[in-house]
Amino acid sequence: MNYCCSNMKVYVEDEKCILYNEVFDEYSIPCPSDNTQSYVLNYCPLCGKKLPNSKRNAWFDKLETLGFDDPLFDARIPEEFKSAKWRML
Repeated sequence: MNYCCSNMKVYVEDEKCILYNEVFDEYSIPCPSDNTQSYVLNYCPLCGKKLPNSKRNAWFDKLETLGFDDPLFDARIPEEFKSAKWRML
């Protein structure tokens, strides 16, 4: 995993206060009042560098073209869509 700075690596891997979602290629900070939500980060809060654009919409678009109406809750989602592998298809 390539991080924008050494501090980001610490906060993602050790402190776990910044989350990285491999499927969507996005970083987020959990919402303290509701652990089901999070705030997606566009820039590193530690060094200010631009983070990768989220692939969330592309993931949904791709699965919808394959016939999945509600991909987040469909148990039939192909295994490659549960990791970064889907971006290589």
